[in-house]
Amino acid sequence: MKDRQLTLRDFLEIYDFVTKEGIKLDGVYKHSGIKAWHDFDGYTCWLGYKDLTITLLFHGRFSIEYEHKDTLESFHKIANKFTVS
Repeated sequence: MKDRQLTLRDFLEIYDFVTKEGIKLDGVYKHSGIKAWHDFDGYTCWLGYKDLTITLLFHGRFSIEYEHKDTLESFHKIANKFTVS
């Protein structure tokens, strides 16, 4: 599979996959090292992987924060397996 930039749609697909196929523990779903959780009303969702956090906001915005570039690259490799396109 070719490497590409992930979009908001991709992040939502990943979130959906992790929450459907992952294991839930203390309100956090986990699958293949990726964690997914949301706030009390579901308007803000997060994906986490090692030192990386992706914040998905209600109005179609998102932010990506990480400490190490190799963490982002590792996340992309895992996440590309979960996306349709």
